[in-house]
Amino acid sequence: MKVLIDSNVALNKLLQQPEFYKNSNTIFKLAEIGRITGYISASAVTDIYYITGKKLGKTFAIESIKNLLSIYKPATVTDKNIYEALDLGWNDFEDAVQYVAGESLDLDYIITWNTSDFSKGNIPSVTSEQFIEIITDI
Repeated sequence: MKVLIDSNVALNKLLQQPEFYKNSNTIFKLAEIGRITGYISASAVTDIYYITGKKLGKTFAIESIKNLLSIYKPATVTDKNIYEALDLGWNDFEDAVQYVAGESLDLDYIITWNTSDFSKGNIPSVTSEQFIEIITDI
């Protein structure tokens, strides 16, 4: 099963956000053990670096990105993807870029804590909690 994690799922894990950490951590573990093939938008990686670095320092940010990329494959973002994302006209451009980058990967799901951001797309979006329930039923 192939999934793309939204940057918020990665940040919830890396910053240990109390409300979302447990489920985000479970998603990471599923990718680590190979139960799922995980992707993250290459464009999201820079945002994650910036946010983690600002909150916990550059060294933490570098180690976090190295760890993230040892588990998740970067979903390439091309100039064509940027134009396609702009043409989608979504409210959140970052999510549009992530979605377009994921389209070519034949994803089963996008995992996010805000599914409404991806509701106009054809790839099903689910929360971490919903995904855990789905994969547990398989």
